Amino acid sequence: MRKDTIKSLIALKQHEMPFDVIHRDKELPINRKKIITIPGVRRCGKSTLMMIAINALIESGVPVQNILWIGFDDERLKRMTSDDLDEVIAAYMEMYPDVPIKDVHMFFDEIQIIEGWEYFVLRVYKNYCKNIYICGSNATMLSTELGTALRGYPLEYKTYPLSFNEYCRFKGVDTDSYLEQDKAKVRNAFAEYNHTSAFPEVVLTVSESEKLQLLNGYFDTMLLKDVAEHYGIANLPVLRYFVKRIMANLTKPTSILSIYNDIKSQGLRISKDELYRWADYVCDVFMFIRIPKYERSLAKEQKALKKYYCIDNGLRSAVLLPQSDDNGKLLENAVLLHLNRNLGPADRIFYFQESAECDFVVQRNERVDELIQVTWDMSDDNTREREINGLLEASRATGCDKLTIITIDEESAFEINGKTIHVMPAWKWALGRY
Repeated sequence: MRKDTIKSLIALKQHEMPFDVIHRDKELPINRKKIITIPGVRRCGKSTLMMIAINALIESGVPVQNILWIGFDDERLKRMTSDDLDEVIAAYMEMYPDVPIKDVHMFFDEIQIIEGWEYFVLRVYKNYCKNIYICGSNATMLSTELGTALRGYPLEYKTYPLSFNEYCRFKGVDTDSYLEQDKAKVRNAFAEYNHTSAFPEVVLTVSESEKLQLLNGYFDTMLLKDVAEHYGIANLPVLRYFVKRIMANLTKPTSILSIYNDIKSQGLRISKDELYRWADYVCDVFMFIRIPKYERSLAKEQKALKKYYCIDNGLRSAVLLPQSDDNGKLLENAVLLHLNRNLGPADRIFYFQESAECDFVVQRNERVDELIQVTWDMSDDNTREREINGLLEASRATGCDKLTIITIDEESAFEINGKTIHVMPAWKWALGRY
């Protein structure tokens, strides 16, 4: 009976192909002969990336019957165990006895629901089929655990909420026009993008109250399912407070010890070691991206306070009441997210802090490639001096002469102390127009 259910699920999905989806900037490889994993925060569009890959396969001439997609979150499969997973292959082979299994492209969505799924996937990959795609929303589908589960076999394609370019595509804003009125629309779109959510479902939702409901639901699920349930944390009120404290300290070096002392002063029981572990967990599930301080010494880097950036500006605003000084914080967060999306395997991002500060030190391989300051505007002389001094000091410390200041709308270039500083409007920088 369950085999009939599996056949029905496969056939229903094939009937939907090719899928009606909005393209993303980065796409999954096809015919790579690898296990492709798609880790990322909940609701950021991982399943959609698999749909886009299927559309590309069909466009390249792969018949629909050569594509096997099954979502294991169907309630009719909830009692499946890893021993039952062979029924998926058997059901497919009964449906298409003339299709060699080696020519099939397999897409497994939410397979983490089945305990022991990784052994099934490895066996299928080694013995039958080389094109396998896996994604899911549970913490076990994230980078740190997929590598262990699949023993180094997969190619990983991290996924994030929408970039600004993707946001414009979802909103129908033309980013290629040279007409002044269209440029104004792009500027307005960035101002909106900076303050709202980039989760695809939220972007496509019209009602503001419904957007807020969705975001609070995402936050609760991340907190309860991905963190508390997965890592066995029972102290939910303290966990919620801890995460909100990190959110509130956006763009600033965050002292876990200070948060611990604050919690302790309220008479709540928690250990320092637990909080340090929680800080790792919330980064592992992509709620936050953590960057270290730039130091020549690895030991000093490890000891220095880290900065935490939220995975989505709208998520943070839904959880915390927006404050009057949030414009610059949200802009800096948006810049960090854009930088992080485009990191290579050996690239890293730091912050610089000595007598002056520089928001981002971007290291490509072993070389510091760019120094970036982010500020809402530089019309105030003190702000302008602070941003410039931070770049110049970081330049002296790192030897990097590519200096950029990102603002909401200013564009210029000037030379100081023999170094050229480029000031870029955020919307243009995010679209790569420089």
